[in-house]
Amino acid sequence: MTAAVTAAMTAAVTAASPVRGRPAWRIPVGAGLLLLASAAFHTVVLVLDGGPWDGPVSWRKPITFGLSFGISVLTVTWICGLLPLAARTRTLLLGAFTGASLLETGLITLQAWRGVPSHFNTETTFDTVVTRALAAGGVTLVAVVVALTVAALRATPTAARTRTAAPTPTVAPTPTLAPSMRLALRAGLVALTGSMAAGAVMIAYGLTLEGAGRAAEAYRSAGFLRPAHAVTMHAVLLLPSLAWLLSRTRRPEAERLRLIRITVAAYGAVVVLVTAAAAAGLAFASPATTAAVSAGVTMIPAGVFLALGVSPGVRDDRLSTMPGDRRQES
Repeated sequence: MTAAVTAAMTAAVTAASPVRGRPAWRIPVGAGLLLLASAAFHTVVLVLDGGPWDGPVSWRKPITFGLSFGISVLTVTWICGLLPLAARTRTLLLGAFTGASLLETGLITLQAWRGVPSHFNTETTFDTVVTRALAAGGVTLVAVVVALTVAALRATPTAARTRTAAPTPTVAPTPTLAPSMRLALRAGLVALTGSMAAGAVMIAYGLTLEGAGRAAEAYRSAGFLRPAHAVTMHAVLLLPSLAWLLSRTRRPEAERLRLIRITVAAYGAVVVLVTAAAAAGLAFASPATTAAVSAGVTMIPAGVFLALGVSPGVRDDRLSTMPGDRRQES
């Protein structure tokens, strides 16, 4: 199933490319697949080598970072093809996000193989450089996500677009965005911004403890927002994917928009509860609990759609939000 999802996402990313086959779009797709392969490889290493799942030195880090960043790079590549961005801006943001993702995962993997902590580690000059580089990569990721979020919030509704003016050479053509897809992109990117903010808070808190000579405490307590970080990270894939799924049904756009609104509200309510509980230290003591909560949140939209009787698989010929489709509303 994972292979099927990866193949579908890769096809969607390729279709979303303004100029198919350009190296600027092949590189992030290849990088995303490489990161996913790294996660799979280190899962095998964990099974063969054993060791703890949690803690400052664990094979968990290259696995989870490779999986999360692999999905994130492919997702950002896809949504960059949907957002109204100048071609150079799109390439710059996508390149920065891809490079920072490779840097973060690569350094964390390196430290795992060296058998030393990746974060809040200043035991040697090299370890200090790695720690600071990870922080710089995090800042880059936050900046790119904020820029993409601003672009999504400023996106013009489909009905307000003019069709007489031809696109300028600096702006790549983008697929038609239905209001439901536009809302899904906005909500997903806002959630991703929140995920990056949670990561920044944890890093800042850990660096403060590490600077005060309390590195051991930083390893134990700096990840207190990890559940909130996890449940908000991939909304930017989940919500637009569900908006696309709805576009393949016969339901009118007004109803699709209503369903996306319900889903976003349900998702947001759970995120608020998870974040509040994590900040108060009330739950999520184990990785298994965190994984269960993350899986539960991702099931919310599916549950909403099933309860409302949405039947996928029937194409809506009036409007498509799939990357690569260029049909307009009649």
